Amino acid sequence: MAAGAPRIFVSHLAGVPVFDPAGDKVGRLRDLVVMLRVRRRPPRLLGLVVELSTRRRIFLPMTRVTGVESGQVITTGVVNVRRFEQRPTERLVFGELLDRRVQLVETGEEVTVLDLAVQQLPTRRDWEIDRVFVRKGRTGTFRRTRGETLTVEWSQVTGFSLEEHGQGAESLLATFEQLRPADLANMLHHLSAKRRAEVAAALDDDRLADVLEELPEDDQIEILGKLKEERAADVLEAMDPDDAADLLAELPEADKERLLSLMEPADAAEMRRLMSYEEHTAGGLMTTEPIVLRPDATVADALARVRNPDLSPALAAQVYVCRPPDETPTGKYLGTVHFQRLLRDPPYTLVSSLVDDDLQPLDPDATLPVIAGFFATYDMVAAPVVDESGSLLGAVTVDDVLDHMLPEDWRETEFHLAEGEPAAEKTPERRAGIHGA
Repeated sequence: MAAGAPRIFVSHLAGVPVFDPAGDKVGRLRDLVVMLRVRRRPPRLLGLVVELSTRRRIFLPMTRVTGVESGQVITTGVVNVRRFEQRPTERLVFGELLDRRVQLVETGEEVTVLDLAVQQLPTRRDWEIDRVFVRKGRTGTFRRTRGETLTVEWSQVTGFSLEEHGQGAESLLATFEQLRPADLANMLHHLSAKRRAEVAAALDDDRLADVLEELPEDDQIEILGKLKEERAADVLEAMDPDDAADLLAELPEADKERLLSLMEPADAAEMRRLMSYEEHTAGGLMTTEPIVLRPDATVADALARVRNPDLSPALAAQVYVCRPPDETPTGKYLGTVHFQRLLRDPPYTLVSSLVDDDLQPLDPDATLPVIAGFFATYDMVAAPVVDESGSLLGAVTVDDVLDHMLPEDWRETEFHLAEGEPAAEKTPERRAGIHGA
């Protein structure tokens, strides 16, 4: 970038794609790595944390960056794909500097950091954070007191210590508000435990529930343990029943019973029912909230249920026709109607005339290999679980099967890099260029 390059606020860089010189996508920018300096000198921008398609996070030194714009980052095309590990003297801009409470040097007034600006120095390849966008007044966890905002030079504020203190999470969440739950969970996983708790506290119950479902077990237990018990129970109720039951099953017995006692009786009974099955069986894997319709429902009724945006694609792929009651466990299970069949028939057609009753449903005690074989044999993405009396208990989805067949640390394991991803640098060091300075 040439001299006189424009200043870029970091909020505009969150999640932008990173490309090599040929225009092939390397990954997405997830954070910026800076080194704080003494005497209020602007921090040096050391590099970027880039997330590859495999979800591995790597460090991209600024010496490997040839262009930075609001919508993209261009690299030299040669990157080191070794996993990013933060050093003690480094700070992450999104993870540790946004939402920090700092003071204006001139007045001593406490302000909240909303954004930071980076700029490349005109005489060399170094980058600095030279401006701070702040808001006067207090910022609450769930509401923001609107105060005056202003942009000041880095030297005009103090309080960016290496200690984490008094941080909220609103600006960080606003920066990543468009992330899917799985991507937000991945970001949360890479934060410190204290910062993770701050972000979890700032999320609403439904969003936190979605994110918890995508986190490793240790992170789930850690976050749940730092919530007030009443809120922890509310979040568990907002989770998919099978995921909530899996999480409850990992807690000490006293904690589990205390949380169950705070939940709505119907939700608590559902959790207990799910926990009564062995973990790696159809009963232990199933969700108790599939789409259930009575025989006199029409195709139009079915499609209206399928359109529910809160349903996963796997659950929306088919509906289950049962006699009343139509809450699991239901009356007699009659069969399945696949989404594609619903699209082929008139809206007034009764679903009872369309059921596929050729495939045998899964037994609640069916083991994981049996379930996986069922999905592979019949190209299914979801399957009904029916007890010996013929009642529908729930449905197992293919994502549930994959979660339990992959290694426990699969979120931290890269099996293979996708073809076309950048090759690792030949140097054995994790970083080169300015990072070694």
